[in-house]
Amino acid sequence: MLDQVVRYLVCPYCGNPMTSAAGSLRCETGHTFDIARQGYVSLLPAGWRGDAGDTAAMVQARERFLTAGHFGPVTTRLVALAEQLRPESPGCVVDLGAGTGHYLAAVLERLTDRAGLALDVSKPALRRAARAHPRVGAVACDIWHGLPIADAAAAVVLNVFAPRNAPELARILHPSGRLLVVTPTGRHLDELVAALGLVTVDRHKPQRLAAQLGSSFVQLDQQDVTATLRLSHADVEALVAMGPSARHTDAAVLGERIGQLPEHTEVTLSVTVGVFRRLG
Repeated sequence: MLDQVVRYLVCPYCGNPMTSAAGSLRCETGHTFDIARQGYVSLLPAGWRGDAGDTAAMVQARERFLTAGHFGPVTTRLVALAEQLRPESPGCVVDLGAGTGHYLAAVLERLTDRAGLALDVSKPALRRAARAHPRVGAVACDIWHGLPIADAAAAVVLNVFAPRNAPELARILHPSGRLLVVTPTGRHLDELVAALGLVTVDRHKPQRLAAQLGSSFVQLDQQDVTATLRLSHADVEALVAMGPSARHTDAAVLGERIGQLPEHTEVTLSVTVGVFRRLG
C-alpha cells in the first residue's frame, strides 16, 4: 500500500517530502496527486508526453507467463542476492520498470521488514503491481525525467530487462545498498528468434551496460542464469506478446509461425545478473 512507502517519495515538482491523506499524496508546498482507485499514484509531471509503456495485452501476457514459473530461475537468483543485503542497510526495495511487480513481490516475501516501490510508466502494469504484494506501492514515473524518490532511499534496486538512468539510480541507492541488473545474453530465447523473426539481443550489450553504469557504479559481481524452458504454443504466444517483439511482429504471421513449432519447444533462458554498488 502507498501508506507504507510514502516516506520514500518526493514531489516531482519541488522535491519536498510527501504525505498521504484523503485518497491523495500531497507535499508541503501544496502539490497534490490523486491515488487511482486501482491503488497506484501518478507522479508524472503535468503535460508529460512519452512512451506509455506496456499495453494491457502485454501486461496480461506477462502475468500469464511469469505466474507459470518459466522465469523462475531469474526470480530465485534475484531473491538470493537481495537476501545478502546487510540488515543495517536502511531503505526500501525499488523495482524500476516493475511491470506486474512479479520480481518485487518475490523479493519482499523474503525481506519481510522491507516495503517496495514498483515504478513504471504503464498504467495497466501499475494496476497489477499495486496488487502484487501488501507492502508494494505502485508509482507512475519516467526515469528519464527524474525519479520521485528521496536521496539514498533504496536498499535494493531491481532492474530487470528495463531502461537505466545511471545518475538517478545512484542518487536513490543507499551507499550500502545494491543495484541488481538483469540483462539478456546473445543466447537468450535463441531458438525462437530465428523461427519467429523476433527482435534480437544486441551482442554488445555487456559493453554498453558497462559504459552506461561505469561513471556511477562499481560492479561487484556478475552471475549467469541459464536454463532450458519447455514451452507450449500458448507459452510461446505469451512470451512473445509480453516483450518488444509484440510491437514489431505481424500477429497473423506470428500465429502461423508458432503453429509450425513442435507441440513443446525447448528454449534457452540465458541472462546475466550484475551486482553493483554506487560510487562514493
